[in-house]
Amino acid sequence: MHGPAGVAVRLLRFPAALLRDWFSGELNLRAMSLVYTTLLSLVPLMAFSFSILKGMGAHGDLELIVFEFFRPMGAAAAQLTTRVMGFVENVRGGVLGSIGLAFLLYTVITTIQKVEESFNFVWRVERPRSWARRLSEYISVMIIGPIFMVTALGLLASAENSTLAQWLQSRAGIGPAIDVLSRMGPYLLVAVVFTFLYSFIPNTRVKFLPALTGGVTAGVLWALVGKIFAAFIAYSTQMVAIYTGFAIVLTALIWIYLNWLILLIGVQLSFYVQYPQYLPHGHEPVELTGSMFEHMGLSVMQLIGRDYADGKRYWTGNRLAQALEVPSAALAPVLTALERAQLVVATENEHWLPARSMDSIQLADILSAVRSTRTGRIAVSATATPAADALMQELEDAMRDRLRSRTLKDLIDSSQ
Repeated sequence: MHGPAGVAVRLLRFPAALLRDWFSGELNLRAMSLVYTTLLSLVPLMAFSFSILKGMGAHGDLELIVFEFFRPMGAAAAQLTTRVMGFVENVRGGVLGSIGLAFLLYTVITTIQKVEESFNFVWRVERPRSWARRLSEYISVMIIGPIFMVTALGLLASAENSTLAQWLQSRAGIGPAIDVLSRMGPYLLVAVVFTFLYSFIPNTRVKFLPALTGGVTAGVLWALVGKIFAAFIAYSTQMVAIYTGFAIVLTALIWIYLNWLILLIGVQLSFYVQYPQYLPHGHEPVELTGSMFEHMGLSVMQLIGRDYADGKRYWTGNRLAQALEVPSAALAPVLTALERAQLVVATENEHWLPARSMDSIQLADILSAVRSTRTGRIAVSATATPAADALMQELEDAMRDRLRSRTLKDLIDSSQ
C-alpha cells in the first residue's frame, strides 16, 4: 500500500504485534517472574548502591530515587520508602555478616542475569554471556548505574535553580515552555535509562534507533501508566477496606509487575523495529530445513576460516546470522553442532575460531556434524527398513568418496 494509508497500516502493525505478544502470555509470565526476583534483590541492590554513593557524598539521593519509583502508589509511597531504607540500613550495619552479604550480592547478580535471559528471549538469542563477561559487565553496571542516576538528577536540579533558568522562566513567551521541560525531565531520564538497557543487556548488537524507539515508547508508557495507577490508588477505597494492611503489599506487587511489563514491551518493540520481518510471526519457532543446515554449516566454516587465515577475529553468532541473512535463533543449532564436533571454538569475547588447522578439517566431517544437529527436542532412534539403510549408507559413502581429500582450506581457496 502506498500513500498515507500504507504508512498508517505499516505503523499499526507494531502495536498489533505487541498486543498479540502480550495476550499470548509469554511476556506476562516473564514479568511476573521478575517481580519475584525483584522482591529478593531490591534491598541488597539498594545497599550496594548506598555504599557506592556514600563515597561520593550523595547517598541521601538514593532515598529520593526510591520515593520517585513508588510515587504512583500515593500515600503509601512514603511508607514503602521508609521501610526499604530501613532494610538497607540493617544490611549496611553489618547485621548479616560476610556470608549473608555474599548471598545478597549473588541475589543481585542472578537478578540481572534473569533480566538478560528475558531480553535474550525477546531478541531470539540462544547463547548468553559467558560467566567472565557476566561478572565484569554486571558489576560495572551496578557501579555506574547509581552514579549516573544521582548525577543526572543533580544536573536537573541545578539546571532548574540556575540563574539562566530563572531568567528564562521570567520571560513571557519562554517561561511556560521551560516549565514543561522541567516537568518532563524525570521522564526523559527514564527514557534514557531504558534506551541504555535495551542497547546493553541483550547479548547481541542492538542498533541505536531501535533502542531509542523502544526506550522513548517505554518511557511514555511508564509515565501514562503511572498517572493511571496513581488515580486508581486514589479512588480504590474499597480495596483498601477489604485488604486493610495487606493493601500496600498488593499495590506494590502490581506496580512492580507493571514496570517490568512496560520494560519488556519496550524490548519487544525495539526488536521489531530492527527486525520487522518477525512482525507476522512473533515468538513462533524458526528453523532451517535439512539441506539448509548443510549449506549453513559449510558457509559458517568458510567465513570463520577465511578471516582467521587473514589474522582476523571478527565473527560472532549474530554477525554470522546477519551475513547469511538467517535468524540467529535458527543458526544457533548449527554453531552448537560444529562446536560439539570440535570444529570451532568460542573465545571469551564470543568470537568463533577454527578448532584446528584448516587443512585438517575435512568437508565431509562438517557435513556429518550438521546432519546430526538437534534443535532442542528429544532425539529418538528409529528402525528403518534394510533397503532404506542400504541406500542411505550408499549415499554417505558416495559423499565421503567425493569429498575424500577436500578440506576447509580447499573451500576457502576456491572462493577467492
